[in-house]
Amino acid sequence: MLSHKKSLSILKKTNALLEGHFVLSSGLHSPKYIQCAKLLSYPHLSKDICESLAKKIKKNFKKIDLILAPAMGGVIIGYEIGRLLKKETIFCERVDGKFKLRRGFNIKKNSRVLIIEDVITTGKSSLECVKLIKKSKAKHLGFASIINRSSKKSLKIKSKIISHLKIEVPTYKKNELPDELRNIKITKPGSRFLK
Repeated sequence: MLSHKKSLSILKKTNALLEGHFVLSSGLHSPKYIQCAKLLSYPHLSKDICESLAKKIKKNFKKIDLILAPAMGGVIIGYEIGRLLKKETIFCERVDGKFKLRRGFNIKKNSRVLIIEDVITTGKSSLECVKLIKKSKAKHLGFASIINRSSKKSLKIKSKIISHLKIEVPTYKKNELPDELRNIKITKPGSRFLK
């Protein structure tokens, strides 16, 4: 497995770990943002992280039929983990603000489905994916991500998350911002509200 120190080094080298004042897809504010798209835009640097995550998934989930990833953030990591584990991988997309399966994708009844994301903060996108699995009468196995940056305060997921890296990054509601964040220009890097 790739060490925490080496993983952080790769995140910084690819500019995937940003500092400033960010409004996350969840609406929470944070002094740091993990932009896994930047990490994954360097396959030769991200491959070790992906291989390490694939090993953890294999160890924790013995029988996977399908990998489901939420668009946009989960598409590349879902594909790469599917390739490494030799599993079918699909993604869901937002249509009128809700996740739907499109492009001929479907989830077979009774199939064992693992949800894969790039970063989990609150787990909102992942939990929306769970609804698609239940609607298809399939079995939701669990959650996996490159980075789990959730806190007990922010996380809506109650089951275990398999992640390559756990990074503690504070998040704040708009009305609870610390002074050091109030004076920094806000960036909204997430994809939840893209149409």
